[in-house]
Amino acid sequence: MKFFVDTADTQAISELNDLGMVDGVTTNPSLILKSGRDILEVTKEICDIVEGPVSAEVVAMEAEAMIAEGRKLAEIAPNITVKLPLTWDGLKACKVLSSEGKMVNVTLCFSANQALLAAKAGATFISPFIGRLDDINLDGMDLIQDIRTIYDNYGFETEILAASIRSVNHVQEAALIGADVITAPPEVIKKLAAHPLTDKGLEQFLADWAKTGQNIL
Repeated sequence: MKFFVDTADTQAISELNDLGMVDGVTTNPSLILKSGRDILEVTKEICDIVEGPVSAEVVAMEAEAMIAEGRKLAEIAPNITVKLPLTWDGLKACKVLSSEGKMVNVTLCFSANQALLAAKAGATFISPFIGRLDDINLDGMDLIQDIRTIYDNYGFETEILAASIRSVNHVQEAALIGADVITAPPEVIKKLAAHPLTDKGLEQFLADWAKTGQNIL
């Protein structure tokens, strides 16, 4: 499974990238706002840090404008993935940009039918939003499973990028189902290493070591 980091915080990206925990980055207008930086500037910096795909999102609503913005964003770096909304105009833009050889991430997916359309339009990634479905009392993981089944049935190469990840359980469940990628905030990725029994065991080891009176260095 690939790990994408869902942030525009370059310091957090660099920290995880140094550990080999970053296969790509996803951003959106909300994350750009939070960063307080110019979208072209911060996206270029992220692309310089990370070798894998970096999603940069268009803000236009009509297909022609989406295509123009997508082409502009793709000029930032070779690893840019143009992020498009799962609307009819977004699908039109996806078809054009993917036909030009650009990576495309179709976002805000909430149904298997939408995911099917995105794959037909040539999307590189489809981003189903788990947490937002959970928020309205639907199981976001059911959507991941449905998309996995459909894509496997027909051999679609579009990668399932599980998004709106809120917890370590979301990561585990997505991995068990077979999502190709998860994108999560840095704090969620860091929590994957935490377990109370690990802490308890380490505490016991250190206490016993202190009793030996020894030093390694």
